[in-house]
Amino acid sequence: MKKIILSLLISLSFATMAQGQVDRIHAPKPGPAPVIKVGEPATFTLPNGLKVFVVQNTKLPRVSATLTIDREALLEGDKVGMLSMAGELFRRGTVKMSKAVLDEEIDYLGATITASARSVSGSSLKNNFTKVFGLMADIALRPSFPADELEKIRKQELSGLAQNKEDANAIAQNVVSKLVYGKDHPYGEVETEETVKRVTVDDIRDYYNTYWKPNIAYLIFVGDITIEEARKLAEANFAGWARATVPSPVYAIKPLPAKTYIAIVDRPSSVQSVINIITPFQLKPGTADVIPASVMNNLLGNGSSGRLYKNLRENHGFTYGAYSRINTDKLVGNFTASASVRNEKTDSAIGQFLVEFNRIRSQVVELPELSQTKNELNGSFARSLENPQTIANFALNVARYNLPRDYYQNYLQNLAAVDNATVKAMADKYVLPGNMHIVIVGNAKQISKGLEKYGEVKYFDIYGNEIAAPSDKKLDPSVSAESILKKSIQAQGGETAIKALQDVTMTGTASVMGQNLGYTLKYIFPGGYMQEMSMNSMSISKFLLKNGSYSVVQQGMAQPLKDDDKEEIDEFASLFPEWYILAKGGYNYTVKGIEAVEGKDAYNVEIHSPKGRTFNYYYDLVSGQRVKEARSEETPAGKTTVTITNLVMKEYNGVQIPVKQIFDAGQYKLNIEITDVKVNQGLKVDDLK
Repeated sequence: MKKIILSLLISLSFATMAQGQVDRIHAPKPGPAPVIKVGEPATFTLPNGLKVFVVQNTKLPRVSATLTIDREALLEGDKVGMLSMAGELFRRGTVKMSKAVLDEEIDYLGATITASARSVSGSSLKNNFTKVFGLMADIALRPSFPADELEKIRKQELSGLAQNKEDANAIAQNVVSKLVYGKDHPYGEVETEETVKRVTVDDIRDYYNTYWKPNIAYLIFVGDITIEEARKLAEANFAGWARATVPSPVYAIKPLPAKTYIAIVDRPSSVQSVINIITPFQLKPGTADVIPASVMNNLLGNGSSGRLYKNLRENHGFTYGAYSRINTDKLVGNFTASASVRNEKTDSAIGQFLVEFNRIRSQVVELPELSQTKNELNGSFARSLENPQTIANFALNVARYNLPRDYYQNYLQNLAAVDNATVKAMADKYVLPGNMHIVIVGNAKQISKGLEKYGEVKYFDIYGNEIAAPSDKKLDPSVSAESILKKSIQAQGGETAIKALQDVTMTGTASVMGQNLGYTLKYIFPGGYMQEMSMNSMSISKFLLKNGSYSVVQQGMAQPLKDDDKEEIDEFASLFPEWYILAKGGYNYTVKGIEAVEGKDAYNVEIHSPKGRTFNYYYDLVSGQRVKEARSEETPAGKTTVTITNLVMKEYNGVQIPVKQIFDAGQYKLNIEITDVKVNQGLKVDDLK
């Protein structure tokens, strides 16, 4: 059954991905750098230092404006999260109007207004823009910092942090930040529940009063607006904004690691390992190396035409995608490469990353491959000029980073000048296999073997603090697989309560890839079961067991079922598979050890079914509850380990039922939340449709 659900997730994903596929059969023919005229916005500066740019475009009767505060990065100390919360709070009300009134006014005007800790943006039809811009200015100049709204924001922030504890990519980002930049650098700070709880209204007000000043700000208009109209709006709304001296802190840069090392964050529930490989360095925007370094990186790993993608995905099948990036920054840039790979291929995947790093350093790239990469960059740059916002962004970059005025005008000529010797020089300078942080989040027990050949192996918690390596825990000889299953039955309510169930109906949502699907489960004992997922009231997946007849329909198509599929459906139709397995007979089970699941120790019980299936159930040592299940499945994307983790249990009619679960297959994750449970409503098997 799980492989059918996984196939559905893959098909949903591929339907989206198919629109962006690139034809790599025929390489574009090289040609001379085209001459492209890069437009320049009209500009003026108010007496208080506010710099204004105007990009006029009359194709549509719309106007947008963005006010950006160009401050330096800031250390938040023991109040990390203050800046993200500040941006939310700015938008929650002004001295003139509450959040509710502000929202109503914005909706009435058909506008969009957003804010962050360093910007406020608005967009609307031209006819309404004068009023919209006034609301923008009110948010920027007169935020009211409502304390009750801060508490709402804090609650949202804490909820997000709780979710991030279960997200391997979020964990990886925390650890990468801490290890690469250090806790004393703005980029190395890690947000926690404790830091968020310390943030006060006064902290946000002090930040605003210190850094929101016109002399470090840029105001950009884009759309159906003239420079005269923009000047009138800017002067009417921002001329009275007083300039002031703004702090400009300087931070020490953490040195490169003397040798490449491996940082492992043990996440036993992971079915894939998340790999991030990072080297920090100085590479400021607009400097001479930026364009040739981008060519080198595009060759290596920027998209499906990159060498990393072709090697790790197409040649070896380790991952759905492997990529790299060169990031420029005023303080500290970096080279980073990343992929999510099957646990058992983690060692091999890192080996292939290093193969490609060394190849681009040691071998001169062939001219056809170089020409294709440069032509792709040519086309991307030319297409970007079709968007008037690009012209505004270019002007802002020139101003913020003190670039030559003709930097973007000369971009294509500078790109054309990059040759294979320059590419090798960039690889030698910025791709440093001997000085890398290799951060891996995954099941340490499954991935750690063999990694020591790439460097010293260290272990860290989810916040980047070094810890001892996980150790195997001894199993009590008196504990057997059968005793664990029986204890689980008791933890779920006991055999008497389970037998008292006649029917159960559950409804809720299943969230995947940013979409909320309807989710319904019906159990009628014995012999009746239905599981259905729907989108916009239309069924996209349905499993049905009715008096010994099985059917699975996915996106309107009936799916063939094997005997082992039917066996799995029987287990799920029981609602309590431990009770079913012991009562049915013919199953073999073995305790494989003790592992951590969501931070708590759990018995790992391996089960072999009469039809030859093998899967694992995990049981909390204290409560006896099943907290996770895992099995390997063959899917259209290859062999994949999928898990279901029970996050929240609730009691209904004397039995414990999971109401919050995560179906995790690595790249594909389904978040299931049951919002309503009805028990013993008198349903009959014939009621199932």
